Parts: sequence; C-alpha cells; structure tokens
Amino acid sequence: MPANAIGATRGQLIAAWIVVYGVWSSTYLAIRIAVMDIPPGLLAGIRFAAAGVLLIGVAMLRGASLPTQKREWAVITIMGIALVTVGNGVVTWAEQWVPSNQAALLIASSAFWMAWFGSLGPKGTPISRGTWLGIAIGFVGVALLVLPQGPGEVRQLLPMVAIVASSLFWCGGTIYGRNAGLEMPPLMLAGCQMLIGGLILLVMGLMAGEAARVSWTTAGVGGLVYLTLFGSCLAYGTYVWLIRHTTPARLSTIAYVTPAFATVLGWWILDEALTGTQLAGMFVTLFGVVIVVQSSRG
Repeated sequence: MPANAIGATRGQLIAAWIVVYGVWSSTYLAIRIAVMDIPPGLLAGIRFAAAGVLLIGVAMLRGASLPTQKREWAVITIMGIALVTVGNGVVTWAEQWVPSNQAALLIASSAFWMAWFGSLGPKGTPISRGTWLGIAIGFVGVALLVLPQGPGEVRQLLPMVAIVASSLFWCGGTIYGRNAGLEMPPLMLAGCQMLIGGLILLVMGLMAGEAARVSWTTAGVGGLVYLTLFGSCLAYGTYVWLIRHTTPARLSTIAYVTPAFATVLGWWILDEALTGTQLAGMFVTLFGVVIVVQSSRG
C-alpha cells in the first residue's frame, strides 16, 4: 500500500488500524471482566466522564474552545445521551449476563441501523437493493443469536435485546449529529459528549445504590483504566484521525472485523463458547454486514 493520498504513510495507517481493530475488539472483554466487580452505572460513568475530561483537555491544548452556544450544548447533550448513556451504558449493564463475544456480535447490527438511518435527513444516502438484502439477512442472524438455547438462557434474552436496541440509539445519535452540522473540532465534540453522558451514568449509578456494591479489585480497576485510557481515549482518538486519512468504505470494515476479533478474545481468555445456533447466527449476521458494507461503497 503506497502512502495515502490524504497524507498518511503506510506505517501510520497500519498502526492506526491495529489500534482501532485491536483495542475496540478488546473493550467487550474488558467490560465483561470489570462489570463483575464495579456495577455498570459507575463503571461506564467513571470511564466516560474521565475520558471526556482528558479529551477536552487535549482539545484545548490544541487550541479548541469549549462550546458557547445553547444550540451546540443541546446537540451535544442529545448525542451524549444517545451514544454514551444509552449506546454504551446499556451494553455495560447487559454484559453482567451476556458473554462478551455475544455482545460484540449483537453490536454488529449497528451496520444495519446505520445504513437505514443514513438514508434519512438532508444528507441521506438512498438504500440500494443490495443493502436492503444485507439488512434482511443480518437481522435473521441477530434473531438466531438472541434465540434462547434453554431455560437457563431465557434470562439473557432481555439484556441481548437491549444491546440491539442500544445500537439503534448509537446509530440514531450518530446520524443526528451528522445532520446537525456542528462546526467543532472532533476531539472537543467527543469529549463533551463523553463528559455529559458519563455524568448522567454516574448519577444513575449512585441513585441505584451501586456505590455500596463496588469491589475495587485488581481486575475491576484494571478494566476501568483500560477502558478509559485505551478504549475511550486512544482508540477513539485514532478513529478520528482515520476519518481524515482513509475512505468511508475502509472505515466501515470495523462493523465486521471487531466482532470477529472480540469473539476470539472471549473464547481465548474467558473460555466463552457459542452454541451451534449461535455460531450460525454469527456467520449469518457477519455475512449480512459484509453485504451492507459492500453495497454501500458505491
């Protein structure tokens, strides 16, 4: 691969993709480990509030200023609630019961929501027949993934459905932010979203009495630190850099590469397994994602 026409070298692009693929794939595993000791509201709240402060600080060091207009804060708040409070907070809550590999595979459904919502609004892109086919196939796969395999797994049904719903909020918030047209440095925008969404999660966790259930173990604190510094700051910062140095088609590969990596990590480190039906659902879902991504390349 030659140096990218937008100004990035081969080495920089390879390093960036390793960070995004590797770190984002591992966040599902880190959440699964940490949420066993730190309840979900406090885990996600501390993670995003701290990451928001760090990103805002970096943005200000680079010359950015905090938003001053009411409309800017209104858009940021809506995006923070959709992407952080619901989009990530619900996944953290659900992983108390749902293995990390299944959570990651269910999040792959975001490719379908994104394609659908991406067709709405003044900047919408019409959905092709191939994309509709991929969406239909993908949701068959998701149905197989959430299908209870026995009485013991019925309790996982609500958390799994909640994960799919959270990806809907994530995509809806993303498209809303795109159509809102805020003129703001990406790091400042992301930092403000994380701070607001994280503070809401912190308040919810404290109101739910989670402080009394925290166990500050090495695994819990280690997972929290990893999620904050690597999952939220490093990986997202790298993703923002990639947006300006690669194509949307290549960025869209995240939708099927990270769930595949997360499945391997869950099996390798936590000995997580998938049933035959869930394996079929995994392949059908990822096949649908691939069709959506390929059909959206234009």
